[in-house]
Amino acid sequence: MTDTPSAPDDAQARRAVRPVICYPNDSLPEPDLPLYRRARQGAVKTAEQRVDPREAACFEVPAGHFFRITSIEGPQVGDLNLWNRNNLSERFYSGKTRALHGTHVSTGERLWSSFPYLRPMATIVEDTLGWYGIDEFGGSVHDVIGTRCDPYTGNLLSGSQYHHCCHSNLTRALADHLRLPLAEAEPHVHDVLNVFMCTGFTRDTGQYFMKASPVRPGDYLEFFAEIDLLGALSACPGGDCSAEHSSDTAACFPMLVEVFAPSSDELANWRPPAVNGYDRSHGRG
Repeated sequence: MTDTPSAPDDAQARRAVRPVICYPNDSLPEPDLPLYRRARQGAVKTAEQRVDPREAACFEVPAGHFFRITSIEGPQVGDLNLWNRNNLSERFYSGKTRALHGTHVSTGERLWSSFPYLRPMATIVEDTLGWYGIDEFGGSVHDVIGTRCDPYTGNLLSGSQYHHCCHSNLTRALADHLRLPLAEAEPHVHDVLNVFMCTGFTRDTGQYFMKASPVRPGDYLEFFAEIDLLGALSACPGGDCSAEHSSDTAACFPMLVEVFAPSSDELANWRPPAVNGYDRSHGRG
């Protein structure tokens, strides 16, 4: 490791330059939350999926329906993947969602899809942890920072062969749901929305941290499906992630996913968002 170079004479001035938001989001299309909430009032539950501790499960949500993720027995965080149900190449893009909305998401913000589609996949309509905000450590909930706990990093850091991390859980669930070999399913698994997870970056080293989630049984995060969705949710082996996130000893609890169908009258004039309008010529049109 090299020594830290000495600071130049104008170091303080360089550090004092004010930041500029990379992607000002005031021109993003606004979700019609009053419409979604009216539609939700008369919605009827059509399906539910229990997600066992240290496991994952898939679920499907038609466009224009709602889905809710709930902590049901104890504090538990979950790793969420989303795909276009009709086209797995269109999937949740956590990096662009982070660039557009920030490191953590809540009510009124959206989960965006991958290139070349780049459109809303789901809109958060309710968040019972919306009160948490940003704590004194810089932590907040529902992050799009972390990638998902995985066996490759575990092997890299500790030489372990742990199979119930979220990456492997999601891979098994997708393979089972689509009747694919594990090797075909795994490339579709992608960076996640960490539902209920409380995270941030340390002030001194800039490292990604986690802390005990504030989630309690009955807390939920609810979404409106903007397109036909296939989802997979892993009940993280870290439980509430207060100590570690790939563990057979952490207290872990199940989660519940419920799907609700609204009255067709409320959404009679609603349409799924179109794919991104960029012409894809890349300067060679």
